[in-house]
Amino acid sequence: MAAAPILEIDPQHPQPRAVERAVSVLASSGLVAFPTDTYYGLGCDLFDKRAIERIYLLKQMPKEHELSFICADLAEISRYAIVDNTAYRVLRRKAPGPYTFILPATRLVPDLVLRRQKTVGIRIPDSPIALALVKGLAHPIISTSAAAPDGEVLIDPRDIKERLGHGLDLILDGGYQPNEPSTVVDLCGPEPVVVREGKGDVSDLLT
Repeated sequence: MAAAPILEIDPQHPQPRAVERAVSVLASSGLVAFPTDTYYGLGCDLFDKRAIERIYLLKQMPKEHELSFICADLAEISRYAIVDNTAYRVLRRKAPGPYTFILPATRLVPDLVLRRQKTVGIRIPDSPIALALVKGLAHPIISTSAAAPDGEVLIDPRDIKERLGHGLDLILDGGYQPNEPSTVVDLCGPEPVVVREGKGDVSDLLT
């Protein structure tokens, strides 16, 4: 299989034609690499089981490895997760931003992306490209870091093409992305719990 083509895209003002091309790939079971506000992500349609399995295969990840997905806004999060008042207040403050929120899942979430205790990891990245893809597809997209099977996180689209291009259908080039993961916040309990500190500031959640 030929390596995926690279398509340049403006990270702040993504060109509609580039977004449409990527959305069309996602809608036809394809895999797209795209910039977020943290790592480059590898994405596919949340409801496309075959495409999700391709991501596991490409990154050589065990099926126990949990995948997060991107929602367009708080209204969309509330369709896929149970959001109580405490969680809602945190989401209002922190989204969009470099955070992954762990929340109890609703029945709309496919089994393949359910975490332990029927929870989900959801992001609203502060990234015009990622949000344009979700809005264009009209439902969430899986997002996992563009990392090679050896664990190296790839921050340059050319490296993504060289290491992962054989298993992708399109690479959106929004320039270099800093090598920094999202902050993971568990919102399933009465108080927010910071599971992993990354790019997102959590000083206000630790008091």
